[in-house]
Amino acid sequence: MAISQTDILGETMLTRHELANAIRALSMDAVQQANSGHPGAPMGMADIAEVLWNDFLKHNPANPNWDNRDRFVMSNGHGSMLVYSLLHLSGYDLPIEELKSFRQLHSKTPGHPEYGYAPGVETTTGPLGQGLANAVGMALAESILAAKFNKDSLDIVNHHTYVSVGDGCLMEGISHEACSFAGTMGLGKLVAIYDDNKISIDGDVSGWFTEDIPKRFESYGWHVIPDVDGHDPDAIKKALTEAKANEKQPTIICCKTIIGWGSPNKEGKESCHGAPLGDDEIKLTREKLGWTHDAFVIPDEHYAAWDAKEKGKELETVWNEKFSAYESAHPELAAEYKRRMAGKLPDNWDSIAKDYIDACNNKGDTIASRKASQNAIEAFASQLPEMLGGSADLTGSNLTNWSGSVVINSINKNGNYISYGVREFAMSAIDNGVALHGGFIPYSGTFLMFSEYARNALRMAALMKVQNIFVYTHDSIGLGEDGPTHQGVEQAATLRLMPNMSLWRPCDAVESAVAWQAAIERRDGPTSLLFSRQNLAHIDRDDTQLKNIQRGGYSLLHGSEQPDAVIIATGSEVEIAMNVAKQLNSEGKNIRVVSMPSTDVFDQQDDDYKETVLPDACRKRIAIEAGVTDYWRKYIGLDGKALGVDTFGESAPAKTLFEHFGLTETNLKQTVNDLLT
Repeated sequence: MAISQTDILGETMLTRHELANAIRALSMDAVQQANSGHPGAPMGMADIAEVLWNDFLKHNPANPNWDNRDRFVMSNGHGSMLVYSLLHLSGYDLPIEELKSFRQLHSKTPGHPEYGYAPGVETTTGPLGQGLANAVGMALAESILAAKFNKDSLDIVNHHTYVSVGDGCLMEGISHEACSFAGTMGLGKLVAIYDDNKISIDGDVSGWFTEDIPKRFESYGWHVIPDVDGHDPDAIKKALTEAKANEKQPTIICCKTIIGWGSPNKEGKESCHGAPLGDDEIKLTREKLGWTHDAFVIPDEHYAAWDAKEKGKELETVWNEKFSAYESAHPELAAEYKRRMAGKLPDNWDSIAKDYIDACNNKGDTIASRKASQNAIEAFASQLPEMLGGSADLTGSNLTNWSGSVVINSINKNGNYISYGVREFAMSAIDNGVALHGGFIPYSGTFLMFSEYARNALRMAALMKVQNIFVYTHDSIGLGEDGPTHQGVEQAATLRLMPNMSLWRPCDAVESAVAWQAAIERRDGPTSLLFSRQNLAHIDRDDTQLKNIQRGGYSLLHGSEQPDAVIIATGSEVEIAMNVAKQLNSEGKNIRVVSMPSTDVFDQQDDDYKETVLPDACRKRIAIEAGVTDYWRKYIGLDGKALGVDTFGESAPAKTLFEHFGLTETNLKQTVNDLLT
């Protein structure tokens, strides 16, 4: 096998093989010290990574957030020690002590790469296939920004996204969705490197994974480079050069590798996939590799050969000079680019949002909240060119487009709207990648029920604390005749239970506008917006109530400071609550209605405010929402009452279903009276 020489330092000649062995040594040592982890993938991929990072990857360890860096994503995230070794060796702020703390509490080197811990980690990976979808999103973002901002020879947006994938990534269904989309879109600066080692946790994958990967990717419209020896640096370099030369299609490089390469007794076997090699085997591996150094010891000449800080500084300096020229030639575009990449809203954003919300309040439309959502998109996207919308083949139902929508495709990337096709999971994970890349506020739509298909991508958005707006219409049994397969009953509750997921279920056009404002302003996590298919009546509010919508919950019908009972409602059920409360109050009762469009935002308010909305002294509380009821116990207590839907729905017109499930004024009134007696 050919080993080419890459560096000469004094009288010491280091081969690519020796440079790659530094990765192998650090990986097996860290896994052994942690007594858990996956040494096989980093040992098998070390030769690929060495060529990619030393000869191709455009990055600056001193500035991990440089806009025009190439992105590297390890979708097969269980092999995280490959990433940590590369970051440490090339000069990122990831000292050897962090590698020694691999998989330990509060270290920067958790068991799977996590965004926001180690500098240079572009996304959180581990759930297989999602890193691949994130990478598609990063490449998509690059292509759209390039089409918008590049002018003549001043290509200020020009970088590649590299993603490593294993057999497991390509088994996952999300890989089909994301790669089909990437091929159709012609994302030519996306390069996937397939670590084809034929081993997963259960052993040789030939018993359960036999498809022809090159043919599969050819059918997607990808450029396929098959049968590359993943341990031959010259072959790897040739393949990467060929991949970069094709900017019309995404490329997959199929590298034949041996998992755990260098381990005399465990290479090529599942025994090195997800467990330490063991002290005895590590000793034998050191002997076989000719690695004579102690655990976690990397010689100075290796550090010098790997160090990418000077090269990275030069690359960024050249780009900065180009951007200065761009700024002189196109000052307005340059200012917009800088604002968007910094994630800043326009200086006049507050007035934009306030004026629109005031207009909604004054107009008083009775419309479906999905239509109110579209109106908000129309108002805000026209002022925020960073808003990048889309839908999973439900644009006409989700109403996620607006009059200025320009559909992006393989020919025209200078747009702002994406037809994702029926790919809810990939859509959500791709938008995570768009958000991670920077320069956009991504939002996408489907029915609330189909958030289930995308669930793990939503969880990853929340885990990474990235801004991704999920628009979910047809939010309850109110969608009617499509039946229980399409009617969300437990989804609102389960999304509320997801840490760091903000959720809004507005009751009219005014609350819908505030919900959109909150989602656009929230930079530290995703937001789910739940909208109705059916029309919702406008509700009059005074100035204080209008202001308090943004607090997540507020008194919509006050009653006295100490009401007899409180009705808590969201979405389409607020109108029912208001009508019943007005009837009861006319009969001498003292009933308060609390609209709670966002429970997580309400929970963040100070105790004094929450007491003004839900007085502790009033324990007679009733919640009504067209979904499962258990969630509301935190507000109504065990002695409160909840009206909702604790079974799956039925197929019938919406009015019939609300009557069938007891979500009526008559039933709510009776429930309140029963509680008061």
